[in-house]
Amino acid sequence: MTRYRLLIFDFDGTLADSAAWFVAKYSELAAELGLRRLTDADVQMLRGRSTREIMAYLQVPVWKLPRIASRFRAQARLEVDRIELFAGVDELLPALVQRGSTLAIVSSNSEDNVRAILGPANSAWIAAFECSASLLGKARKLRAVMKRTGIPAQHTLCIGDETRDIEAARSAGADAAAVTWGYANADALQRFEPTWLLRSFEELLTVATATDS
Repeated sequence: MTRYRLLIFDFDGTLADSAAWFVAKYSELAAELGLRRLTDADVQMLRGRSTREIMAYLQVPVWKLPRIASRFRAQARLEVDRIELFAGVDELLPALVQRGSTLAIVSSNSEDNVRAILGPANSAWIAAFECSASLLGKARKLRAVMKRTGIPAQHTLCIGDETRDIEAARSAGADAAAVTWGYANADALQRFEPTWLLRSFEELLTVATATDS
């Protein structure tokens, strides 16, 4: 049988190539939101840090996170045409479904934004969306997807590009696949000991659809 019946994707940095957009938008909104300004060197250094370490470096208080997230979602809604999917997503999603996987997305972005960037054809492959997750609140959304689909944690793989995605998967009792083509670099992800560290969609397809012996 297939090891993973449910694949839960993060969106930004995992399916959507949005890191450059977020960095540029951060620079534009830093003053408005009272955020620490970053140099190019800061941005590269933070790719090797955990989500909590990044928040500490940016000196972002927890109470301010909902306002920041809401502002970024609003900007993304206005600029969805500037955010593209990674090359290969159009082929990956149907290939996974055709091999028996149920697909879901859990994202801090809004569902409207996610669907707009995916487009109707790709959105149709997704069985469940749980969006507008808080920065460190994805575990609850992951559990909601598992409950909705009826697929338990032991048959679920959560796929993301940040250390918080690994932590959320572990908290929800599922395996974690950390992808290296998003924001966090391989060293940062490896420190959190994901079940899988993946460097390409080809590796993801192999791991996600492998069968138990």
